[in-house]
Order: sequence, then structure tokens, then C-alpha cells
Amino acid sequence: MLNLQQVAALLIKVAVSASIASILMRFARIQKILLRDERSVADRLQLALIFSILYAASAETRILSHGQYPAIDLAMEGAIIAGILGGYVSGLVTGLCVSLPDMFAGNLMSMPLFAAAGILGALMHDLAPRREDIWYFSPFVDLNLYRFFRQGLSWNRTPVQKRVVELAAFNVMCNAFVVIAEFFRWGIHSIFDRHGTFFLFDHAVLTPKLFIASAATTLFAVSLPLRIWNSFRAERQLEAQRARLIEAQLAALTNQINPHFLFNTLNSVSTLIRIDPDRARSMIYKLSKILRKLLRKTENFTLLREEIAFIDDYLAIEMVRFGDKLHFYKEIDENTLDRLVPSMILQPIVENSIKHGLAKKVEGGMVRLRTWLDGPRLNILVEDDGVGIPDSKLSSLFDSGIGVSNVNERLRVLFGQRYRLVIDSSLGQGTQTLIEIPELEIQSEEAPTKALVAR
Repeated sequence: MLNLQQVAALLIKVAVSASIASILMRFARIQKILLRDERSVADRLQLALIFSILYAASAETRILSHGQYPAIDLAMEGAIIAGILGGYVSGLVTGLCVSLPDMFAGNLMSMPLFAAAGILGALMHDLAPRREDIWYFSPFVDLNLYRFFRQGLSWNRTPVQKRVVELAAFNVMCNAFVVIAEFFRWGIHSIFDRHGTFFLFDHAVLTPKLFIASAATTLFAVSLPLRIWNSFRAERQLEAQRARLIEAQLAALTNQINPHFLFNTLNSVSTLIRIDPDRARSMIYKLSKILRKLLRKTENFTLLREEIAFIDDYLAIEMVRFGDKLHFYKEIDENTLDRLVPSMILQPIVENSIKHGLAKKVEGGMVRLRTWLDGPRLNILVEDDGVGIPDSKLSSLFDSGIGVSNVNERLRVLFGQRYRLVIDSSLGQGTQTLIEIPELEIQSEEAPTKALVAR
């Protein structure tokens, strides 16, 4: 049986391995290098440098403490992990570097042992059925053997069963490589005594139970960092998927708006062609300007000044249609013009004011656009003096139609609960639509598209 001191040493070794893995995830640059599936030679050398410093420091701490903290030494484990993640370059360089403290302390066989351990890790890297399988290295030999024989002996295996067998065989092979490395460490320590290499239980009589416990601990010390890093990797992939989903949702919602506006304008043009060809030509010219802007847009956000310029062009078309019956007023706070807003967010609201509010009034009316800042939050108010919206329709406005419901859905996708869209209307007096959104900032990270965050 293992004594309490030996059990404590094994647990400390696993805890130190997990702590090193967690510490590395605190640095964004290291995260990028660690969590990549494809690495250049420069990336592999950087990976080797990071592991060499950390795991050589663990060996040096054990040496400087005169063996009082033997469980903190994870030099060989670091070489194996470097090989698994980075291949032969990372494994070999890390193995050579982490052996230096032991070499200077007189353990001359540490260098060939740790270099061989790094190469073993690289073999595991190369033998992985799929590149991402290295992240799922499991130390549970019994479970992997059970899966291998249970699925491997069945006839007519499905693709899923074949995948299970494939992954189980890879894990069994990895387990064997790590146990072989631990066996060689014990053998070198036994043969060369003090001038061989460090072994955790150098003063104990090695029994089968003690070796099994030591090998199992090494397995966990190698696999646990991979599991910790894989959890970070999975989080990043999930965030990327969410970002792509939001981008797709926004694209779909924006594509709903553009044809809606285009068809209404073309209907107006078709009406004016016979009645007033000059005005029809003017509308087509204005429409071409708007379409050019739409075709140039690749971002989901734009400056408020550009959005207002878009509304000016849009209303120029509507004024051709309505003549003197339509009036447009602006009260724009100069401090709001350079704020970012979702693109095409105002046009559906202004269109609703004209189509549902003013078009039914014989004498026409006005649309007013106001903007102001309330602390860091931007307020945009669109109001008209049209016929208003009945209470029965007002309560279900966000659930029907393309205009307002589309705007509300886009704001919800972008801001969650951090926005306000309020519609207040009175029959015969008009409608007010208020949009309140938080400040947006562009994050300049390495990504295919710019990321924006709300403050």
C-alpha cells in the first residue's frame, strides 16, 4: 500500500500540472499559440520556448529546494505535452531545454530521456486519426480498452462505432507511450542511480503498485492540461459559432428590409412614369444613389451621419411622390453624428410614419428626426403627426409586419436586453418611436470581421 506521503506527492503532481495549464490560459498571446490546430515552425518554436521556461522552472524549483518538493518537477511531462501539441520540433526542443537543470545537477541521462519523451509525444501527435483527437487524450485505460473491444468486435460497424474504435485505439496507444516513458525514467534512475535522472520515489523500494500509481499520475499530469486547454478551445469555438450565427441573422434581417424598400419605391416610380416622367427620372436617380450605398455596405454598423444621409435620400424620393404635403425636420445633436448605429435601422421606421401615418391624411404632414445623448446612451426619436395607431394594433406591432418587428429583432440580436424600442401613438395625433442603444466600440482583434461591443 502507498503511504500518506506518497499519496500526497502524487496528488500534488496532478495539482501542479493543472495549475500550470490554468496559468497559461491567462495570457491571450499564449492562448492563440496553444489553441491553434495548425501551427507554423515559428509557432512551434514559441510553444517550445513557453513550455521550456515553465517546465524547466518546475525542475529547477525541485533542485533548489534540495528535493523537499519533488512532486513539482514536471519536466518530462512538459516534453511529452509539447510533442503532442507541436510535433517533433516542439517536443525535441522542449525535451532538450527542460533537461538542462538536471544536467547541471549531475543527472546526465535526463537529456536523452526527456528528448525521447518529446519525440514520443510527437509520435502521438502524428498518429492521431484526426488532428483534433489530440485534445481528447484520456488517461482512463480501462474505459478505452472496453470501448475498443466492445465496438471493435461487432460486425457491420456504423460510422459512429468506427469512430469510437478509432479514438479508443488512439487513446490506448497514447497511454502505452506515456507508461513506456515512465518505465524508462524508472529504469534509468535504477541503473544509473544518482547520475541518471530524477524519479519521484527515488528513496522508496519500487513495487508494482508504486509504479502503477506513478505511471497513472504521469498520465493524468499529461492529459489534464490538454483537457483544460480543450475546454478553453471549445469556448472559443462556441463564441465564434455564436458570432457567425448572429451575423447570419443580421444579414437575413437586413435582406428583408432592402427588397421591401426597393419594391415600394419601384411601385411609386411605375405610378409616376405616366403622370410625371420628370419626377420619375428624379426618383430613379435618387434610387440609384441609395442602391449604390446599399451595395457598398459590408458591415452591420454605420455612423449615424451616414444613416441620416441615407434617410435624406430616401425622403427625397418620398417628397417627389408627396410633393408639398410631406415635410421633414431634423434636430440632430452634433455629438451624436459619429456614433455607431445598426445600418438601415431608421428607414423602416420613417417608412412606417409615411406609409401608415401620413399617407392616409389628405393634407399630409411632417416627420421629425431627433437625436441626443443621455450619458453614454444614444437616443433617436422619429415622430410624425399622422393618423396614429389603434391600441389593438399597437400591442401587437412587434409581432407582425416587416418594418418595426424587423428593427426590434435586429436590436435584440445585437444588444440583448441593453436597448429600448418604445412606440407611443395616439389616434389623430401621430406616432413617436424612440430607440435607445448603448455606446458601441470596435474591438481591433485578429478576426475575419470587426467585433463590436456595447458599453
